[in-house]
Amino acid sequence: MTKWLHSGRRRDTCAILYDAGELRPQQLKHRLTSHYDERIDPQSFRAMLAALENAGFVTSRTEGIADLYRLTDAGERALLEHYDWLAERIEGDDGDGGGVDSAGDGGDVDSAGDEGDVDGSGKRGP
Repeated sequence: MTKWLHSGRRRDTCAILYDAGELRPQQLKHRLTSHYDERIDPQSFRAMLAALENAGFVTSRTEGIADLYRLTDAGERALLEHYDWLAERIEGDDGDGGGVDSAGDGGDVDSAGDEGDVDGSGKRGP
C-alpha cells in the first residue's frame, strides 16, 4: 500500500475526485470543508494537492484561468485497493474475527464483547 494512503485528507480528496471526475481546487476544497465541517488551511490544502500530484496520483490541467484536478489511473487504482481493504475489515471477510458481530446484524460490540449503546440513547443494545 502506498504511503499517501496514510493521510485521511489525501484519501478523502481522491475519493471526491473519483466521484466528481474533475474539479477546480476551490470546488474540491469546498467539498472537503463541507465533509469535515471545519476550515482547511489554504496553504496546507495546496501542499496536499502538490504532494498528490508529485506522487502521480492526481494530475492537473489548465482550462482558461483555472486549474482542474483529476485522479490518474494510479490514483484510482490505489483508492480502489484501499476501498477493498477497508471493505474486508468492515465486512469481516479477513478471517480475524473483526467486522460484523456474531449475530450478523452489525450491532456495536464493546471491548468486553457485550453490545453497547447501539442507538446513542444511553440504553444497551437488544
